[in-house]
Amino acid sequence: MGAIGTRTVDTTERLAKLRELLKKPENNVKAFFVPSEDQHFSEYPAHSDERRAFISGFNGSAGCAIITLRDAFLFTDGRYFLQASQQLDSNWKLMKQGLPVEDVPTWQEFLSKHLEQGTRIGIDPTLISAADAESLKKSLEPRGSELVSLQQNPVDIVWGKDRPPCPHNSVFPLDIKYAGETFQNKLQRLREEITKKNAVASVVTLLDEVAWLFNLRGTDIDFNPVFFAYAVVTPKEAILFMHDAQAQHSIKTFLGSDVEIRPYESFIPSLRQLAATLGANKEKPMLLGDKTSLAVVEAIGEENAILIPSPVAAMKAIKNKTEIEGFRKCHIRDGAALIRYFAWLEEQLNGGAELNESQAAAKLEEFRSELDLFRGLSFTTISSTGPNAAVIHYSPDPNDCAIIRKDQIYLCDSGGQYLDGTTDVTRTLHFGTPTNEEKRAFTRVLQGHISIDTAVFPIGTSVHFALFLIAQSRYTFMTPKYRHGTGHGIGHFLNVHEGPHGIGTRIAYNSTSLKAGMTVSNEPGYYADGRYGIRTESVVIVREAKTPNNFGNGYLCFEHVTMCPIQTKLIDFSVLTAQEKEWLNSYHAETLEKVGPLLRNDQRALQWLERECSPV
Repeated sequence: MGAIGTRTVDTTERLAKLRELLKKPENNVKAFFVPSEDQHFSEYPAHSDERRAFISGFNGSAGCAIITLRDAFLFTDGRYFLQASQQLDSNWKLMKQGLPVEDVPTWQEFLSKHLEQGTRIGIDPTLISAADAESLKKSLEPRGSELVSLQQNPVDIVWGKDRPPCPHNSVFPLDIKYAGETFQNKLQRLREEITKKNAVASVVTLLDEVAWLFNLRGTDIDFNPVFFAYAVVTPKEAILFMHDAQAQHSIKTFLGSDVEIRPYESFIPSLRQLAATLGANKEKPMLLGDKTSLAVVEAIGEENAILIPSPVAAMKAIKNKTEIEGFRKCHIRDGAALIRYFAWLEEQLNGGAELNESQAAAKLEEFRSELDLFRGLSFTTISSTGPNAAVIHYSPDPNDCAIIRKDQIYLCDSGGQYLDGTTDVTRTLHFGTPTNEEKRAFTRVLQGHISIDTAVFPIGTSVHFALFLIAQSRYTFMTPKYRHGTGHGIGHFLNVHEGPHGIGTRIAYNSTSLKAGMTVSNEPGYYADGRYGIRTESVVIVREAKTPNNFGNGYLCFEHVTMCPIQTKLIDFSVLTAQEKEWLNSYHAETLEKVGPLLRNDQRALQWLERECSPV
């Protein structure tokens, strides 16, 4: 989230070299598909796996590229329209997904309906999900086109010696006092799922799922405490595939005889052997998560595997009591860092200091780094002033970014990784005098935020889209509405974006109902392209609601854990209801009570907090 920089990259030479490779006899394809993800379908890959960013110049976290022998297309969603338009050169056509007025096809529809009949489409089988590949094959058949698995990714060849090496950084156990559950117990719960599904094994391919399952963390990917690994769990054994350099004595001691460690590179060959040894077949298959790559399915044998929503993802999404308490505590500490930062920034600007967006972000990281249990940022800080705040996942380039101005809105979306939890918070401020338009927009966003925070909804229902509509309905007079989801899951000292749940229009969200113990962000926004952007984001925990009449299976509500003031200077109180004012005063009183004691040694920050939390 928030890749650094918005500079345009000249991709002419890269594309020319790639097209020559596509035409070679051993490939003989007329198009090539380049996704964002790595072989583990990580949303944020390691630098060595940023193939789409390398070939296109666009380094946002979401999107894919399709290169034909004549043209190049970049598909992305509304969070990145502005960034992509700034970074793509004239070789590329930006495909703005999700805009029905432009009738933009999905990348899948483009491959099946907009390429010539009989087109051979090259893919890297390790980088496309088996589910997508199967769907594409069926849609391509009527046009006589086909997917072709290439032996070597041609983007890697073009990248050549300039491609960064794959990281093999240190791995460490997460103490039970933070994890709240032993990895042995997690394995047992997974084995129970294997038995329920009448399967012989579960194959775990996503990095955050492997890390969570074994109570291990790493630093192979920036901002995500994960390491490169796969796992196979059977009713009797657990095999962890990781790089030899990372399988240190401390890791082997921690895992003991409960886990067999094998080399990372042996994963695919081992799958073929395991499928045969375990007697996997259609009646007793190996369980694969629905994001598993085509290469994994082909190694096991399509007839020996079944794709299902990952049982590990479902287990991981519901936080235990220790993890929930960790979320509460780390957000209080994190709030102290944010308050110290905003107080400092205000003082600097009032004193006439000239600070750019990157310098400010560095100061915020400095404040966070002083906190207990801090292990790094959870994503690149989105420090954005004026027009840059309208770029939803903007991040400043240290060598070329805007100066923060008192007469412009400032949006700061940031987070930290702590041993006891992960934070993600956005606050929008104005250090001068906001316009009536800015105040009205900010207030409507706040009303959407309050609507989510105070929502009560039935257990077991898919309310994700309904909650999204509730948030947006508070400012239907504004156009365009925000081009991102209202909420995403958050990992516990893991990825800041975590599935399978969320609040928004994604189909995946509606397939998983919210459950007590899940964590999710609450982040409506409003973006006036070229002028300003507004977002208010807090992390909430789903919990059971106490209602006068407990009809059906009961009800759920949210508990907010983010503790940072919402600037009242930006509020148009003429449109705020009495109940909303009461919510705001209550939230600020809670923030002052919980964070104030941590600021006793910083009078500037404490005074700022007290002022911002004054009742309205």
